[in-house]
Amino acid sequence: MKPSINERLSIIGVAIDLGAGTPGVSLGPAAIRYAGVTDRLENIGYEVKDEGDIVAIKPENPKTEGTNLKNLDEVVRVNTELCDKVSKTMEEGRFPLVLGGDHSIAIGTIAGVLRHKKNLGVIWFDAHGDINTDETSPSGNIHGMPVAVSLGLGHEKLTSIGGIENKLDAKNIVFIGSRDLDAGERKVLKELGITVFTMHEIDRLGMPEVIDRAIKIASEGTDGIHVSFDLDGMDPIYAPGTGTRVPGGLTYRESHLALEMIALTEKVVSAEFVEVNPIIDNMNQTAKSAVALIGSLMGEWLI
Repeated sequence: MKPSINERLSIIGVAIDLGAGTPGVSLGPAAIRYAGVTDRLENIGYEVKDEGDIVAIKPENPKTEGTNLKNLDEVVRVNTELCDKVSKTMEEGRFPLVLGGDHSIAIGTIAGVLRHKKNLGVIWFDAHGDINTDETSPSGNIHGMPVAVSLGLGHEKLTSIGGIENKLDAKNIVFIGSRDLDAGERKVLKELGITVFTMHEIDRLGMPEVIDRAIKIASEGTDGIHVSFDLDGMDPIYAPGTGTRVPGGLTYRESHLALEMIALTEKVVSAEFVEVNPIIDNMNQTAKSAVALIGSLMGEWLI
Protein backbone atom coordinates (compact mmCIF):
# COMPACT_ATOMS: atom_id res chain seq x y z
CA MET A 1 0.00 0.00 0.00
CA LYS A 2 1.40 3.40 -0.91
CA PRO A 3 0.14 6.85 -1.87
CA SER A 4 -0.46 7.23 -5.57
CA ILE A 5 -1.60 10.85 -5.58
CA ASN A 6 0.27 13.07 -3.11
CA GLU A 7 2.14 11.89 -0.03
CA ARG A 8 1.14 14.98 1.98
CA LEU A 9 -2.53 15.30 2.85
CA SER A 10 -4.59 17.80 4.86
CA ILE A 11 -7.95 17.01 6.44
CA ILE A 12 -10.30 19.99 6.50
CA GLY A 13 -13.54 19.57 8.43
CA VAL A 14 -16.58 21.75 7.81
CA ALA A 15 -19.14 21.54 10.61
CA ILE A 16 -22.23 22.86 8.87
CA ASP A 17 -25.80 21.70 8.41
CA LEU A 18 -27.29 25.08 7.48
CA GLY A 19 -27.45 24.13 3.82
CA ALA A 20 -29.50 21.03 4.54
CA GLY A 21 -33.07 20.39 5.64
CA THR A 22 -32.17 17.90 8.38
CA PRO A 23 -30.00 18.97 11.36
CA GLY A 24 -27.09 16.87 12.58
CA VAL A 25 -24.82 16.62 9.56
CA SER A 26 -22.61 19.31 11.12
CA LEU A 27 -21.37 16.47 13.36
CA GLY A 28 -20.17 14.54 10.30
CA PRO A 29 -16.50 15.56 10.48
CA ALA A 30 -16.29 14.48 14.13
CA ALA A 31 -17.97 11.16 13.34
CA ILE A 32 -15.57 10.46 10.46
CA ARG A 33 -12.58 11.27 12.65
CA TYR A 34 -13.97 9.04 15.42
CA ALA A 35 -14.27 6.25 12.84
CA GLY A 36 -10.51 6.40 12.35
CA VAL A 37 -9.85 8.35 9.18
CA THR A 38 -6.43 9.65 10.26
CA ASP A 39 -5.11 6.22 11.26
CA ARG A 40 -6.46 4.77 8.00
CA LEU A 41 -4.63 7.34 5.91
CA GLU A 42 -1.40 7.09 7.88
CA ASN A 43 -1.45 3.31 7.51
CA ILE A 44 -1.65 3.76 3.74
CA GLY A 45 1.46 5.92 3.94
CA TYR A 46 0.26 9.52 4.01
CA GLU A 47 1.69 12.30 6.12
CA VAL A 48 -1.57 13.68 7.51
CA LYS A 49 -2.19 17.17 8.86
CA ASP A 50 -5.58 17.77 10.47
CA GLU A 51 -6.57 21.40 9.95
CA GLY A 52 -9.52 21.16 12.35
CA ASP A 53 -13.02 22.39 11.53
CA ILE A 54 -14.57 25.45 10.01
CA VAL A 55 -17.64 25.88 12.21
CA ALA A 56 -20.92 27.40 11.06
CA ILE A 57 -22.90 29.60 13.45
CA LYS A 58 -26.66 29.25 13.22
CA PRO A 59 -28.28 32.62 12.53
CA GLU A 60 -31.32 33.75 14.50
CA ASN A 61 -33.30 34.12 11.29
CA PRO A 62 -32.60 31.67 8.43
CA LYS A 63 -34.34 33.90 5.89
CA THR A 64 -32.55 36.43 3.69
CA GLU A 65 -34.53 39.31 2.28
CA GLY A 66 -35.15 39.05 -1.47
CA THR A 67 -34.48 35.30 -1.81
CA ASN A 68 -35.89 31.95 -0.72
CA LEU A 69 -32.39 30.67 0.12
CA LYS A 70 -31.98 29.56 3.74
CA ASN A 71 -29.05 30.74 5.85
CA LEU A 72 -27.48 32.35 2.79
CA ASP A 73 -25.03 34.71 4.47
CA GLU A 74 -23.59 32.10 6.84
CA VAL A 75 -23.28 29.52 4.06
CA VAL A 76 -21.40 32.16 2.04
CA ARG A 77 -19.10 32.96 4.98
CA VAL A 78 -18.26 29.32 5.64
CA ASN A 79 -17.62 28.53 1.98
CA THR A 80 -15.48 31.63 1.51
CA GLU A 81 -13.30 30.53 4.44
CA LEU A 82 -13.20 26.99 3.04
CA CYS A 83 -12.20 28.26 -0.41
CA ASP A 84 -9.27 30.13 1.10
CA LYS A 85 -8.21 27.16 3.24
CA VAL A 86 -8.34 24.70 0.33
CA SER A 87 -6.37 27.13 -1.82
CA LYS A 88 -3.72 27.57 0.89
CA THR A 89 -3.49 23.80 1.32
CA MET A 90 -2.77 23.37 -2.38
CA GLU A 91 -0.26 26.22 -2.32
CA GLU A 92 1.60 24.20 0.31
CA GLY A 93 1.67 21.21 -2.05
CA ARG A 94 -0.80 19.20 0.01
CA PHE A 95 -3.88 17.21 -1.04
CA PRO A 96 -7.11 18.70 0.39
CA LEU A 97 -9.50 16.10 1.82
CA VAL A 98 -12.64 17.90 2.97
CA LEU A 99 -15.08 16.31 5.41
CA GLY A 100 -18.67 17.55 5.61
CA GLY A 101 -21.02 18.76 6.68
CA ASP A 102 -23.76 19.17 4.13
CA HIS A 103 -23.03 19.23 0.39
CA SER A 104 -23.14 23.02 0.17
CA ILE A 105 -19.45 22.86 1.16
CA ALA A 106 -18.59 21.71 -2.36
CA ILE A 107 -19.00 25.36 -3.37
CA GLY A 108 -15.98 26.35 -1.29
CA THR A 109 -13.96 23.24 -2.00
CA ILE A 110 -14.25 23.51 -5.78
CA ALA A 111 -13.72 27.28 -5.75
CA GLY A 112 -10.46 26.79 -3.85
CA VAL A 113 -9.24 24.04 -6.16
CA LEU A 114 -10.08 26.10 -9.25
CA ARG A 115 -7.56 28.72 -8.16
CA HIS A 116 -4.87 26.13 -8.93
CA LYS A 117 -6.50 23.82 -11.48
CA LYS A 118 -8.23 26.00 -14.06
CA ASN A 119 -9.53 23.05 -16.07
CA LEU A 120 -11.00 20.77 -13.43
CA GLY A 121 -12.96 17.59 -14.03
CA VAL A 122 -15.52 16.48 -11.46
CA ILE A 123 -16.96 13.06 -10.65
CA TRP A 124 -20.02 13.57 -8.46
CA PHE A 125 -21.47 10.62 -6.53
CA ASP A 126 -24.96 11.50 -5.34
CA ALA A 127 -28.57 10.40 -5.34
CA HIS A 128 -29.49 13.97 -6.25
CA GLY A 129 -28.58 16.52 -8.90
CA ASP A 130 -27.46 19.41 -6.66
CA ILE A 131 -27.88 21.71 -9.64
CA ASN A 132 -30.83 23.80 -8.44
CA THR A 133 -30.70 27.58 -8.14
CA ASP A 134 -32.70 30.00 -6.02
CA GLU A 135 -35.18 30.14 -8.91
CA THR A 136 -35.71 26.37 -9.25
CA SER A 137 -35.23 25.02 -5.73
CA PRO A 138 -38.43 23.73 -4.10
CA SER A 139 -36.88 23.98 -0.62
CA GLY A 140 -34.34 26.82 -0.65
CA ASN A 141 -31.73 24.45 0.83
CA ILE A 142 -28.32 25.37 -0.57
CA HIS A 143 -26.94 21.82 -0.34
CA GLY A 144 -29.02 21.20 -3.46
CA MET A 145 -27.14 23.89 -5.42
CA PRO A 146 -23.32 23.42 -5.38
CA VAL A 147 -22.98 22.14 -8.95
CA ALA A 148 -25.03 25.05 -10.28
CA VAL A 149 -22.97 27.55 -8.29
CA SER A 150 -19.70 25.98 -9.48
CA LEU A 151 -20.91 26.49 -13.03
CA GLY A 152 -21.69 30.16 -12.33
CA LEU A 153 -25.45 29.71 -11.98
CA GLY A 154 -27.49 31.05 -9.09
CA HIS A 155 -27.35 33.81 -6.49
CA GLU A 156 -24.45 36.23 -6.97
CA LYS A 157 -23.33 35.92 -3.33
CA LEU A 158 -22.72 32.23 -3.97
CA THR A 159 -21.27 32.43 -7.48
CA SER A 160 -18.80 35.15 -6.44
CA ILE A 161 -17.05 32.82 -3.95
CA GLY A 162 -13.52 32.25 -5.23
CA GLY A 163 -14.03 34.65 -8.13
CA ILE A 164 -16.61 34.62 -10.89
CA GLU A 165 -13.91 33.73 -13.43
CA ASN A 166 -13.10 30.40 -11.74
CA LYS A 167 -15.87 28.03 -12.80
CA LEU A 168 -16.31 24.48 -14.03
CA ASP A 169 -16.95 23.43 -17.62
CA ALA A 170 -20.14 21.37 -17.91
CA LYS A 171 -18.57 18.97 -20.38
CA ASN A 172 -16.16 17.66 -17.72
CA ILE A 173 -18.73 16.95 -14.99
CA VAL A 174 -20.10 13.44 -14.46
CA PHE A 175 -22.88 12.36 -12.11
CA ILE A 176 -22.95 8.81 -10.76
CA GLY A 177 -25.80 7.16 -8.86
CA SER A 178 -28.53 9.70 -9.60
CA ARG A 179 -32.08 8.59 -8.79
CA ASP A 180 -33.92 11.64 -7.41
CA LEU A 181 -33.89 14.75 -9.62
CA ASP A 182 -36.16 17.78 -9.44
CA ALA A 183 -37.90 18.89 -12.64
CA GLY A 184 -35.74 22.01 -12.90
CA GLU A 185 -32.61 19.92 -12.47
CA ARG A 186 -33.56 17.52 -15.25
CA LYS A 187 -34.11 20.48 -17.54
CA VAL A 188 -30.77 22.18 -16.89
CA LEU A 189 -28.81 18.91 -17.02
CA LYS A 190 -30.19 18.27 -20.50
CA GLU A 191 -29.61 21.85 -21.62
CA LEU A 192 -25.99 21.83 -20.47
CA GLY A 193 -25.32 18.33 -21.79
CA ILE A 194 -23.93 17.07 -18.49
CA THR A 195 -23.32 13.33 -18.37
CA VAL A 196 -25.54 11.56 -15.83
CA PHE A 197 -25.17 7.88 -15.02
CA THR A 198 -28.35 7.06 -13.17
CA MET A 199 -28.84 3.79 -11.32
CA HIS A 200 -30.49 2.55 -14.52
CA GLU A 201 -27.21 2.90 -16.45
CA ILE A 202 -25.22 1.37 -13.60
CA ASP A 203 -27.55 -1.63 -13.50
CA ARG A 204 -27.40 -2.09 -17.28
CA LEU A 205 -23.75 -1.31 -17.98
CA GLY A 206 -22.11 -2.30 -14.71
CA MET A 207 -19.89 -0.09 -12.60
CA PRO A 208 -16.59 -0.83 -14.43
CA GLU A 209 -17.97 0.48 -17.73
CA VAL A 210 -19.61 3.49 -16.05
CA ILE A 211 -16.39 4.48 -14.29
CA ASP A 212 -14.27 3.99 -17.40
CA ARG A 213 -16.56 6.42 -19.22
CA ALA A 214 -16.67 8.83 -16.28
CA ILE A 215 -12.89 8.97 -16.00
CA LYS A 216 -12.56 9.69 -19.71
CA ILE A 217 -15.06 12.56 -19.52
CA ALA A 218 -13.62 14.08 -16.33
CA SER A 219 -10.00 13.84 -17.50
CA GLU A 220 -10.33 14.92 -21.15
CA GLY A 221 -8.60 18.27 -21.47
CA THR A 222 -8.43 18.78 -17.71
CA ASP A 223 -5.52 19.13 -15.30
CA GLY A 224 -7.01 17.06 -12.51
CA ILE A 225 -10.15 15.39 -11.14
CA HIS A 226 -12.13 16.38 -8.07
CA VAL A 227 -14.18 13.62 -6.42
CA SER A 228 -17.28 14.68 -4.51
CA PHE A 229 -18.90 11.78 -2.66
CA ASP A 230 -22.27 12.27 -0.99
CA LEU A 231 -22.96 9.27 1.24
CA ASP A 232 -26.61 9.29 0.12
CA GLY A 233 -25.30 8.06 -3.24
CA MET A 234 -25.07 4.68 -1.53
CA ASP A 235 -28.12 2.59 -0.76
CA PRO A 236 -29.45 3.38 2.74
CA ILE A 237 -28.72 -0.22 3.73
CA TYR A 238 -25.02 0.71 3.68
CA ALA A 239 -25.33 4.38 4.65
CA PRO A 240 -28.35 4.89 6.94
CA GLY A 241 -26.92 8.01 8.57
CA THR A 242 -27.67 10.60 5.94
CA GLY A 243 -30.50 13.10 5.78
CA THR A 244 -31.94 12.52 2.30
CA ARG A 245 -32.06 8.75 1.92
CA VAL A 246 -33.25 7.31 -1.39
CA PRO A 247 -33.64 3.52 -1.80
CA GLY A 248 -31.96 1.68 -4.66
CA GLY A 249 -28.52 3.25 -4.50
CA LEU A 250 -24.95 2.10 -4.96
CA THR A 251 -23.87 -1.03 -3.13
CA TYR A 252 -20.90 -1.05 -0.79
CA ARG A 253 -18.73 -2.91 -3.30
CA GLU A 254 -19.85 -0.79 -6.29
CA SER A 255 -18.79 2.31 -4.37
CA HIS A 256 -15.39 0.88 -3.49
CA LEU A 257 -14.74 -0.38 -7.00
CA ALA A 258 -15.59 3.04 -8.44
CA LEU A 259 -13.17 4.85 -6.14
CA GLU A 260 -10.45 2.23 -6.59
CA MET A 261 -10.63 2.65 -10.36
CA ILE A 262 -10.48 6.44 -10.04
CA ALA A 263 -7.46 6.13 -7.73
CA LEU A 264 -5.60 4.12 -10.37
CA THR A 265 -5.70 7.10 -12.74
CA GLU A 266 -3.47 9.09 -10.35
CA LYS A 267 -5.33 12.19 -11.56
CA VAL A 268 -7.28 13.03 -8.40
CA VAL A 269 -6.26 16.43 -6.98
CA SER A 270 -8.93 16.92 -4.30
CA ALA A 271 -11.87 15.18 -2.68
CA GLU A 272 -14.72 15.64 -0.25
CA PHE A 273 -17.01 13.24 1.58
CA VAL A 274 -20.24 14.75 2.82
CA GLU A 275 -23.69 14.31 4.37
CA VAL A 276 -22.74 11.93 7.21
CA ASN A 277 -25.32 12.49 9.96
CA PRO A 278 -24.44 10.55 13.13
CA ILE A 279 -27.66 11.58 14.88
CA ILE A 280 -29.70 9.32 12.60
CA ASP A 281 -26.96 6.73 12.00
CA ASN A 282 -26.67 3.20 13.30
CA MET A 283 -23.56 2.81 15.52
CA ASN A 284 -21.58 5.21 13.30
CA GLN A 285 -22.00 2.83 10.34
CA THR A 286 -22.11 5.61 7.75
CA ALA A 287 -18.99 7.33 9.05
CA LYS A 288 -17.20 3.96 9.03
CA SER A 289 -18.27 3.49 5.41
CA ALA A 290 -16.93 6.95 4.61
CA VAL A 291 -13.54 6.10 6.13
CA ALA A 292 -13.33 2.85 4.16
CA LEU A 293 -14.27 4.66 0.95
CA ILE A 294 -11.67 7.34 1.59
CA GLY A 295 -9.13 4.53 1.89
CA SER A 296 -10.12 3.18 -1.52
CA LEU A 297 -9.87 6.57 -3.20
CA MET A 298 -6.51 7.26 -1.62
CA GLY A 299 -4.82 4.09 -2.85
CA GLU A 300 -5.40 1.48 -0.19
CA TRP A 301 -4.78 -2.01 -1.55
CA LEU A 302 -5.15 -5.39 0.12
CA ILE A 303 -1.98 -6.73 -1.51
